[in-house]
Amino acid sequence: MTDIADLTATELAARYRRKALSPVEVTEAVLGRIEARADLNAFITVTGREARAEARAAEAAMTAGEDLPPLFGIPYSVKDLINTAGVRTTMGSRLFETNVPKDDAVSVARARKAGAILIGKSTTPEFGHVQSPTSPLFGRTLNPIDAGVTPGASSSGAAVAVAAGMGPLALGTDGGGSIRIPAACCGVVGFKPTLGVVPHLQLPDLFGANSFVGPMARTVADAELLFAAIAGADPRDPYGQAAVMLHEPGRPSLEGLRIAWIAQGGARVEGEVASITGRAVRALEAEGARVETTEIDFKSHEAAFLTLLRVGLAARTGPLTKGREALVSQSLLDTIALGEACSGVDLARATAARTVLFQAMQSLFERFDLVVSPTLTAPPLPIDVDPTGDIMIDGHNEGTVRGAWYPFTFPQNLTGHPAISLPCGRTSKGLPVGLQLCAPWYRDRALLAIASTIEAMFG
Repeated sequence: MTDIADLTATELAARYRRKALSPVEVTEAVLGRIEARADLNAFITVTGREARAEARAAEAAMTAGEDLPPLFGIPYSVKDLINTAGVRTTMGSRLFETNVPKDDAVSVARARKAGAILIGKSTTPEFGHVQSPTSPLFGRTLNPIDAGVTPGASSSGAAVAVAAGMGPLALGTDGGGSIRIPAACCGVVGFKPTLGVVPHLQLPDLFGANSFVGPMARTVADAELLFAAIAGADPRDPYGQAAVMLHEPGRPSLEGLRIAWIAQGGARVEGEVASITGRAVRALEAEGARVETTEIDFKSHEAAFLTLLRVGLAARTGPLTKGREALVSQSLLDTIALGEACSGVDLARATAARTVLFQAMQSLFERFDLVVSPTLTAPPLPIDVDPTGDIMIDGHNEGTVRGAWYPFTFPQNLTGHPAISLPCGRTSKGLPVGLQLCAPWYRDRALLAIASTIEAMFG
């Protein structure tokens, strides 16, 4: 029999409604898996006592015959950048080691209302500032597939938890690929919604937002289940107004679907990744999709992305580190310094470049239904790679990690388009490879429907 901790959220929901499982059994199984896989270091805080109490209350409601909400009794984790009322939220930093928010983030409040049981806060580098699964506060998080390679960041613990059966659902954040990169590295599903569809009110600049909250899961159906619970308008978010309607999914058939295949994005793609993702796209074509190879030089937008990232971190976290530099990592201090050195003109130019990229994507969507690419240019990097240094791909120095390894993910943070990473194969060393699908604004549900069809093809 499949271990309870390995059941998907949709399987758990079905069994609850047949009264074939209890939330107490499930919660204990997941907490047991967290304890058994403590070596992976996926959690900063485990909320075992609170989860058990919620599970007992849920079991009583089920026994009493009450109507069950959509996420009833399903354990989930929350990345430690997202506020959770009464539960320590550290931002992965010693600066916030004892911080306990009074209020839930919008996504957490909605998941709670939908019946989900918070199992713990998952690991993240400090303020999600770097592509490394480490922090001075918690140490290093390991990839459950191969401890010698990175699990990706900055939603490191979220991806590891889902992949290793430590809760079927997780909430992550994505400021440049931080949901999709770990999903690709750990062989799970990671979904970044359209800007504003899942309100993220913790951001200091909601008008210039490029960080998103989204679901991570082992299947598209599970990701869709969590997404449905947390998506929706909030008048406090300028991009999340009630007038914005989420389109209903179209027919999830690939027949006639117009796909723009971006194989390189201005970067070098490692041979096996190119082969595996190319084969996946040919399979879509065989199912009736109309595929056209095209290119946008995503890598050339790295400078604009870095300016926005650095300036934002400098403004938000710079003042917090003054006089407390010994508590934070050198990479965060370096990032803050680079942000402080940027001028107003630099920032305006980066914002203008963001607009140019948005217009380029919109031009593609005038002709195509979907933009498809590899999620990453190479398999998971070695665990000890320097996240601020250069990387080698097929024997060539391709420059910095951000531009060379994930030029396909940060563009959607700049443009706001929804994007999802799906596992589409494994390398000869058994490392997972992700395929990224991107859709027009507000076509989130249509994107999930197509992703589910494609997932079934890849097994």
